[in-house]
Amino acid sequence: MQRGKVDGQPAYVLHSYPFRETSLIVEVFARDFGRIALLARGARRPRAAIRGLLLAFQPLELGWAGKGEVPNLMKAEWVGGQPLLAGEALFCGYYLNELLLHLLPREDAHAVLFARYATILQRLAGHTERTAREIDLRCFEKYLLQELGYGLLLEQDADGAPILTEAFYSYRMEQGAVRVPHAAAEEGTLRGKTLLDLAGEDLSDPLSRSEAKQMMRRLFNHYLAGKELVSRHVFADLQRF
Repeated sequence: MQRGKVDGQPAYVLHSYPFRETSLIVEVFARDFGRIALLARGARRPRAAIRGLLLAFQPLELGWAGKGEVPNLMKAEWVGGQPLLAGEALFCGYYLNELLLHLLPREDAHAVLFARYATILQRLAGHTERTAREIDLRCFEKYLLQELGYGLLLEQDADGAPILTEAFYSYRMEQGAVRVPHAAAEEGTLRGKTLLDLAGEDLSDPLSRSEAKQMMRRLFNHYLAGKELVSRHVFADLQRF
């Protein structure tokens, strides 16, 4: 898609940082363009009209122009309809944004992922229970891996045999679930029930939820290739206090 001049593009701010004295570089997730960096000239000036609009987790319509690596942000309009995130939901949102920032390639459109991102922000804002937030995060993580080409094989093992509820498995990178004897169960081993629950997006079982979280953490640590997620550390520190 030609991006020399774009108008009315649905987008979310993932991150922004200062550029020179008065401007911002804004990393956004746009529906038809994927992850793209935009230069918001003068956005840091006290009276800049655009300053209060470039907030994370709020649906925007953006317009930009330019053919370089960082086009100029020309317009931003708040769409509305998204409640503000607070408390743990806010840290969940920052976690999602960090995953998208680190893993989405630039200018690679993911319109369905964009819609799922919008949906999970709505759900995070509406949920008051940690269990519901955790389930939503695991489901989004699963879909993100699929969009990136790392789709999980959760209903068959690495040999093509059906996953058995009562069996134990080790989920291995680029290979899938490998069945292991119960006696060989060690850290990282999970039940077949957990794999099937994640496939069906039903993590109401606390053990399935815990095992799925640990599996996803190992997978994302691998694909992040050593990149640290600030949101994880901040949330862990807050829980300690």
